[in-house]
Formats: sequence, structure tokens, C-alpha cells
Amino acid sequence: MSPYEVLMLVCFGFAWPPAIYKSWKTRTTGGKSLVFLLIVELGYLAGVLNKIFYRYDLVVWLYVVNFAMVLIDIGLWFRNRAWERRVS
Repeated sequence: MSPYEVLMLVCFGFAWPPAIYKSWKTRTTGGKSLVFLLIVELGYLAGVLNKIFYRYDLVVWLYVVNFAMVLIDIGLWFRNRAWERRVS
């Protein structure tokens, strides 16, 4: 387990709740890129798979938590996109 990997995932993990909150409250996709979110999600999935198949340790749970938060933000992106289309 690398302390740098843990620090990176914890820092990224603290960034997602405000992003999710903003998506929830504003009901807009402005400033959000679905492609970016999907690329980040793919990166977290790769981290989970790496931990499962090559170097399993407890850090896998940080990847899973971050993956879940990005998945929530992706879901909100689709909700907000539908909302924007209804309103306009």
C-alpha cells in the first residue's frame, strides 16, 4: 500500500462531494463534461481491477468509494440534461 496512492485517492475523494452537491442544487450540466466524468470513471475502474487482480490491499475501497461518487455525478448529469431539455 502506497501512502501516496492513499493521499491521491483521499484528495480526489474530498473533491467529489462538493461537485455532486453542485450538480444536485444547480440542476445544470454547465461546467460538467460527460466525457471527462466517463474517463475518470474508467480510471477508477482500472484502479479497482488492478487491486483485485494484481495487488489487493485496503486501498481498493478508496477506489470503490470514488467510483461510486463519480457514478452519482454521472447520474446527476443525465438527470440535469433531461431537466435542461424540459425547461428550454
